[in-house]
Amino acid sequence: MAHILHLDSSPRGERSHSRTFSHDFMTAWQAAHPGDTVTYRDLGHAPVPHVSEAWVGGSFLPSEAQTPEMQAAIQISDDLITEFLAADRYVFGVPMYNLNIPSTLKAYIDQIVRVGKTFGVGEQGYQPLVHGKKMLVLSSRGGPIPVNSPYDFEEPYLRAIFGFMGVVDMTFIHAINVNGGDAARIEALAHAEAAIKATVASW
Repeated sequence: MAHILHLDSSPRGERSHSRTFSHDFMTAWQAAHPGDTVTYRDLGHAPVPHVSEAWVGGSFLPSEAQTPEMQAAIQISDDLITEFLAADRYVFGVPMYNLNIPSTLKAYIDQIVRVGKTFGVGEQGYQPLVHGKKMLVLSSRGGPIPVNSPYDFEEPYLRAIFGFMGVVDMTFIHAINVNGGDAARIEALAHAEAAIKATVASW
């Protein structure tokens, strides 16, 4: 049995393709794996705070030296990191915004990437502290931006930042050019749904 952290980052509701993909995957996954447990976090509708001056100050001080404002800021980060590390697998719904990820997801990432918690620094440089996890990213792109094209800062960034922490077993499913007209949208959605079915069987 596994524990899954399911996260959506789109501010849209039912019209969100990335939400639809992540929920379709989780529905099929839970039907096939009823013993797994799930924690759901909706960054699009309940965003976490951006890193603040109090957060930065508190992250470099022991708890007894932190001000109440610092303690409150760091507690949010601590709780998110605890939730992140408690999961065995991650399922993220991520639309592409302006060639990259939504700011809601970037704020979340900034909260969980912390020295001594999810990465370390040693004689050999940076050291990942998160091991044995798997991640599935379900992405929607309004325009015709191929994976790893010069305009794709979404997948390379997510691979880099989560790999920095040690999450290197990552699978991506993209629906590309969903705003390119009816034919392009139908093709993109069909491709994504077929990939979701295949991933449920193999992930």
